[in-house]
Amino acid sequence: MNGLGGGYSQILINGRPVFSPLIGLYGMEQIPANMVDRIEVVRGGGSALYGSSAIGGTVNVITHLPDDNDYSLGLTSNVINGQSMDNVLSGNVTMVSKKRNAGAVLFVNRRYREAYDHPGITLMANGSQKIEKDNYSELPELRNNSFGGNLFLRPSPNQKLELNFTSLYEYRYGGEMIGKEAHLAKQSEERVHNIFMAGIDYQINFNDDNSSFIAYAAGQTTDRRHYTGLYPERSGFDTDSAYLAAEIIHLKDTPYGHTDNSTLQGGMQINHRIQDFIIGTNVLTAGLEYLVDDIVDSIPHYKYGTNQKTSNAAFFLQSDWQLSRAFTFLPGVRADKHNLLDHAILSPRLSLLYRYKNYTQFRLTWGTGFRAPEAFDADMHIAFAGGGVSRITLDKDLKEERSNSLSGSINFDLPSEKYIFGFTLEGFYTRLTDAFHLQPIGADELGEQFVKRNGPGATVKGATLELRANYNKQAQVEAGFTLQSSLHTKGVENIEGLEAKREFLRTPNDYGYLVLMLFPTPRINASFNAVYTGSMLQAKFSPDESLISNEYRTTDSFTEISFKLGYTLPLRAIDTGLEFYGGVNNITNIFQSDFDNYRNRDSNYVYGPGQPRTIYIGIKLKSL
Repeated sequence: MNGLGGGYSQILINGRPVFSPLIGLYGMEQIPANMVDRIEVVRGGGSALYGSSAIGGTVNVITHLPDDNDYSLGLTSNVINGQSMDNVLSGNVTMVSKKRNAGAVLFVNRRYREAYDHPGITLMANGSQKIEKDNYSELPELRNNSFGGNLFLRPSPNQKLELNFTSLYEYRYGGEMIGKEAHLAKQSEERVHNIFMAGIDYQINFNDDNSSFIAYAAGQTTDRRHYTGLYPERSGFDTDSAYLAAEIIHLKDTPYGHTDNSTLQGGMQINHRIQDFIIGTNVLTAGLEYLVDDIVDSIPHYKYGTNQKTSNAAFFLQSDWQLSRAFTFLPGVRADKHNLLDHAILSPRLSLLYRYKNYTQFRLTWGTGFRAPEAFDADMHIAFAGGGVSRITLDKDLKEERSNSLSGSINFDLPSEKYIFGFTLEGFYTRLTDAFHLQPIGADELGEQFVKRNGPGATVKGATLELRANYNKQAQVEAGFTLQSSLHTKGVENIEGLEAKREFLRTPNDYGYLVLMLFPTPRINASFNAVYTGSMLQAKFSPDESLISNEYRTTDSFTEISFKLGYTLPLRAIDTGLEFYGGVNNITNIFQSDFDNYRNRDSNYVYGPGQPRTIYIGIKLKSL
């Protein structure tokens, strides 16, 4: 968002930042779709209520809330490029009391995806290349079981108590497809996650609903068992005895690891509306919150370990001041004290909104933020690179990364009796100081080593145009396109020996999307979508520089096109609908074509659509 990668956005579950760095390794892939009611996206960091790391924006995953008696049960079968199956079974049930003062929604989900092997490039001894499969997976095997729910209780008209919980189990295996234990494969990664997330919110309104008090707590705990390793290869040893000794060591001291991670947040918030505040109405918000994240991760074989406990205490104050029907002024400030910093950091944020008539809004936003010097996202990941296992450590002098952002937008929505048309034009500019980057520091007997350091700073700027229209609730179209630039002030070294580059890696300068949804009758629905990603710079390790050198590569641009069609058969006698649906994802089969096809591959050299052409069909039973 706003030209910045996922590490610069705040991911929330029901408004709480319990989506820990460890869970963030796989984005939101572990969250089942039937758990999600909607996803709210706010670009930029204009509100002081969001965390300090909400620099690019905020993604808030809202799980289903009980609002009526309802149920659904569905099965979806996917065929990945005619080769591998991906089956998902999901169910939801919602219950609400007659007085509508209590309710619950429960969900279950089970998924099994087979590993998928895509043709890649095999290097021949004479330096030539051959395109073929190699029995190594490009998409890992997945086994996922999850369940959870949301509950609410209104003990009185002015009070509300909400509770949500989610339990996730996932097994993930990628590498040589041999059907044996991970450490017996020539090269593989295996992950077993057990995750539990929960949150509770209590709100009471008083003073004729002009004031409210909110108290909340949320947390997650993750137990992860993992393996990342290579089986000793005979060609790498001079004698049979040396190879046999290495094989015995590998089997005796296998590189399995274990991770314990927990996150806990608690806080309170007071809101008070002043009807006559100098000019207009003002809603004042003040709050305190405390967030702690504790992680212990170790792989004894690699002499690798992370034992880090971070905590952040914050105070925020915000004024939502409606000066008139046309103007709203939103000033705010956060004060954060992180345990890895010697000082508290103030993050002021301002936003000004002007409404022209009922269909046009002009917004100007300025905000500051920071990322603390701790292990974030992929920094906690062990990967393959350069013919070995790469490891990442934190520089002892690492300090926080600061941001200063400015954005402006025009939002236009013109409704009529049968249609609504609108657009949003936004420009953004973010200046990063002491930007984090991974510095290569050479290799040892195990593989490449990197250290996370502060860089010289960076500038991200660009513009986004979004268009949308809806005709009589029968057809809806949305489209957006972004042009942007992400450059370090000075070049940074990504692979030892290669020239320093100012460009952000894996960051396209242009990207966009198109979504068309059709509802010609109450029984029929159809959707078409396209996602465009421009070319981007990648750093590529080679396991054998005598055949091919480490190098930078610029990827081709690509467009992923998908289509879905559904038909609902009403079963009036039982007040139920039976929906049949099917479609094709990535119709043109645009997929990365230069995967490494050999042991010792660079596992971070991945880009493009998440999977090749996938045909799917499904059936869902749901209440009408």
